Amino acid sequence: SSFLHFHESDCDIGGSSSCESVLSLNTEKILSQARLLAEQKRFPFATDNDNTNEELAIAYVLIGNGLYDEAIRHFSTMLQEEPELVSAIYGRGIAYGKKGLHDMKNAELALFELSRVISLEPDHPEVFEQRAEILSPLGRISEALSDLTKAIQLQPSARLYRHRGTLYFISEDYATAHEDFQHSLELNKNQPIAMLYKGLTFFHRGLLKEAIESFKEALKQKADFIDAYKSLGQAYRELGNFDAATENFQKALLLNQNHVQTLQLKGMMLYHHGSLDEALKNFKRCLQLEPYNEVCQYMKGLSHVAMGQFYEGIKAQTKVMLNDPLPGQKASPEYLKVKYLREYSRYLHAHLDTPLTEYNTDTDLPGNFKDHWAKNLPFLIENYEEQPGLQPHIKDVLFQNFESYKPDVQELICVADHLGSMMQYETPGFLPNKRIHRAMGLATLEVMQAVQRTWANSKVRMNGKTRLMQWRDMFDIAVKWRRIADPDQPVLWLDQMPARSLSRGFNNHINLIRGQVINMRYLEYFEKILHFIKDRILVYHGANNPKGLLEVREALEKVHKVEDLLPIMKFNSKTRDGFTVNTKVPSLKDQGKEYDGFTITITGDKVGNILFSVETQTTEERTQLYHAEIDALYKDLTAKGKILVLSAELGEVDAVCNLILSLVYYFYNLMPLSRGSSVIAYSVIMGALMASGKEVSGKIPKGKLVDFEAMTAPGSEAFSKIARSWMNLKSISPSYKSLPSVSETFPTLRTMIEVLNTDSSHCLKKTIVVV
Repeated sequence: SSFLHFHESDCDIGGSSSCESVLSLNTEKILSQARLLAEQKRFPFATDNDNTNEELAIAYVLIGNGLYDEAIRHFSTMLQEEPELVSAIYGRGIAYGKKGLHDMKNAELALFELSRVISLEPDHPEVFEQRAEILSPLGRISEALSDLTKAIQLQPSARLYRHRGTLYFISEDYATAHEDFQHSLELNKNQPIAMLYKGLTFFHRGLLKEAIESFKEALKQKADFIDAYKSLGQAYRELGNFDAATENFQKALLLNQNHVQTLQLKGMMLYHHGSLDEALKNFKRCLQLEPYNEVCQYMKGLSHVAMGQFYEGIKAQTKVMLNDPLPGQKASPEYLKVKYLREYSRYLHAHLDTPLTEYNTDTDLPGNFKDHWAKNLPFLIENYEEQPGLQPHIKDVLFQNFESYKPDVQELICVADHLGSMMQYETPGFLPNKRIHRAMGLATLEVMQAVQRTWANSKVRMNGKTRLMQWRDMFDIAVKWRRIADPDQPVLWLDQMPARSLSRGFNNHINLIRGQVINMRYLEYFEKILHFIKDRILVYHGANNPKGLLEVREALEKVHKVEDLLPIMKFNSKTRDGFTVNTKVPSLKDQGKEYDGFTITITGDKVGNILFSVETQTTEERTQLYHAEIDALYKDLTAKGKILVLSAELGEVDAVCNLILSLVYYFYNLMPLSRGSSVIAYSVIMGALMASGKEVSGKIPKGKLVDFEAMTAPGSEAFSKIARSWMNLKSISPSYKSLPSVSETFPTLRTMIEVLNTDSSHCLKKTIVVV
């Protein structure tokens, strides 16, 4: 906040010599400083009387020296003689403000004095600004905004626009904030802070490329601007550009190796990139500097557990749990999540050496626990019985050297890394995660091997039973790998949740636009969804408002963005506040039947902020319809697969490929998992295709998301066609046959975590036989 306004901007504290003089101390000095100040009339509302000015100046110098109570006494004495001495009222208000707003009494006295000044002298912008500076920390933002607006009307300045922009920014009105920073920069272009904030108004609206431009501009103005490097790192991270993000976080840390926010952000990025060792270093450094940093503490616990270091992990998690929020204080997201993570960590530890075929996480974890965890609710679970504490005979996971694996297992790991990288989305917002690549590559190979066994009539061992593989078992292979790759995320089957939770419907919810915030990840699909909505609106009005159909049609032709739909809602009293539209998924089993796909919701408020979101509602009835569809396709697939094993006719291969893609089309539209459905389904597609002798050699195109392709395709054939257009299917290399069995090589959680931890940079040096 600005220092006493009589310095104006020609004097920064610690800058010019005239400022330094205001801040040094002893009576002699105070008097000589005051004389100088009085002669130059360099304080607010100076009078024509030299003696009065000298008295006023003494009190202002006292404020400058931090002697607020003395200043208040001095001003009060003057006001007893002259109750309407504006400069003394103003000065006393400033002194109360400087004393500290943590005490409500100071704040109220400061506001009272400044309001008196405004009633006596209504044309001074600095008084409005000063009052705004006291109102905003008290959370009275709208009053502060109207004061700043008044000040701007009286005398616009770069500082006032920047100040008001900051308040709009805090209120999440990024578009208006952006205009203010823009005005501020037009009046004074050399303002790195305003430039940084302008970038942040882009960043928070999902306009990452524009944000990056502004952050770079800010760095041109101030080369050692740590916050600009940090924000640049964050923007690149959001784009999914790991190298550029790392470079900018590094630059921030070179300027200040103890910059906690950067350490925290860099650690988070490394975790989500799958570099857990590196991430841990950042979290530990962060905690040396700020022992009570909840984010770093939580992430430290999570990184340890993901790597199989349960003792250290649970110690860190327990520290987060001890940080109880104060009464009336909102609990942090870490505090809300940590109890789930600790319970799940204990469960994982207890099962480190149990064969994976002998238990089932979905049935082991208590229903209410899973329900609360998946919905991100506070941990208030009635009669919850805690998981047993760590058992000392079960040791932590030790680091395995890549060289310690047999050559054929090394080969398996390298092939998995390659397959996993084929699942990476090339879309802003998706950071490549090496750990997920490795896990999902191994899942793909394990699915391939399990499907081949099934088509050759062999049984599989799952959940403690030996039987022929069902479609859910195929997906469960991928679920198992996705779960262990990142234990932070509850990857759970929604139909295994408690009945009560299902009867209410379980929503997978994605905001595409919320107010001014645009979700970059799904930008590519806005137009497709918009077309669909327009069609549904016409159908609706055709049925319910045939007279107004022409008017609606003409209005829809002018709609080019989602926001443009808001006025059209007004055409009908039922849709006035917004509307929801369901996509339809045609049945293959019963021609002509359709199921509910996902729900698109658009609502708008008076200010024109919109909520544009999609969600899938997992109710029991909907789940049963989809299951029947997937069951029928899986039965066909198994029958065709068995024929394929006996005779590799081209027609059969093609039919099998379409059945696999159709089956997964229904899986995507059902969204049966609380998290991770997308990559799990894609690894099943790749693995099942490999079992049929076909390998995916094409990458997923830029901007495309496989789940959204399935959800926005008109039917399963359309989805198959789109997917095949980029998959570039080739005949599989015979060397896949000689790879060792994934499920036998990694039969326990311990062996899975070991292989995800091992460093495989050697794979790049070895040429991979398969590729």
